[in-house]
Amino acid sequence: MTRFANWLAKNADAVIALVLAVTVAVIGLGVKLPNETDITNSAILAVIGLLATSVLRDRGRRIPVEAEVRDTLRASSSTLDDLSGKLTHIESFENVLSETKRALDETTVVRVIGGAQVAHVLEEARRDTDRWFFKGGTGTYIRARTLPECVGTARRERRTLLFRLEILDPTNVEVCEAYARHRRSVSDGPDATGEPWTLERTRKEAYATILAACWHKQRFAMLDIDIGLSRTMTTLRYDLASSRVVVTRDDPRGEALVIDNNKFYYSWVSAELQTSLDQARRVPMEQARLAPLDDEPTVEEVRKLFEVIGIDLAHGYTDRDVIEIIRKALRPKDPYE
Repeated sequence: MTRFANWLAKNADAVIALVLAVTVAVIGLGVKLPNETDITNSAILAVIGLLATSVLRDRGRRIPVEAEVRDTLRASSSTLDDLSGKLTHIESFENVLSETKRALDETTVVRVIGGAQVAHVLEEARRDTDRWFFKGGTGTYIRARTLPECVGTARRERRTLLFRLEILDPTNVEVCEAYARHRRSVSDGPDATGEPWTLERTRKEAYATILAACWHKQRFAMLDIDIGLSRTMTTLRYDLASSRVVVTRDDPRGEALVIDNNKFYYSWVSAELQTSLDQARRVPMEQARLAPLDDEPTVEEVRKLFEVIGIDLAHGYTDRDVIEIIRKALRPKDPYE
């Protein structure tokens, strides 16, 4: 009964039209003999009744279809919601995979190489680099191989070369003595250069690095070189080229760490080296042009150089000491050989 009442409420207009059309048509034909006009009117009413019947039948068919469509839409919506949830889950899973892959890649951020490979890895780093950042002790290997070879390559290719060096302050006796003690504690005998580490050797090695930097700068104008003098020592030595960072200790036979430039730690080390250099005592390299150096600098030229750049030679240094500094600067021995 309730369903019939709901149906009647929805189709009241068509039902009323149908009932009126049938009633009027029957009355119109049955009251008197019908003439042509009455027959026409009755026919019109009959057609209206048929239309109303068609409307009712059409609505009766459409209701189940609409219900089916609504059910289908609900099901589709539910399916889309489920699909959206699954896509979100897949996206989260892909993010986890990506982060896991990155973490695995970064576990190899540092490569460990043996002492026998250090010289070869540094040689590869020198081949096409346009920069070199160094932080360490006195810069012996920098003078022996790194600086002259990088300058030679840059000169042949006619390009600029950036050098940043942080070495021990040779005027600071305490830090030089601490470095010498450290090197003797590692090995109390002479190193590959044939000399033991003493206070005087440490100071002369640092002076020689400053002299070598000025000498190369005067002969290659596209060399942008800066030197900082540190009042604290480090047991590590950092060599940063455009392709990699090589971290070594004072013993050339020991293991070393290599960080390629596509690893995040490379930029960390680069920033650390620059920050450390900024805090060191700067050598005014631009003043070095006021003290020209010959291809074979004389003792007087070297003394004048250190005077104009404001770096005092150790008190009591004789001409023989200065000559030794010149030899270390221009004809240094490779500590890796």
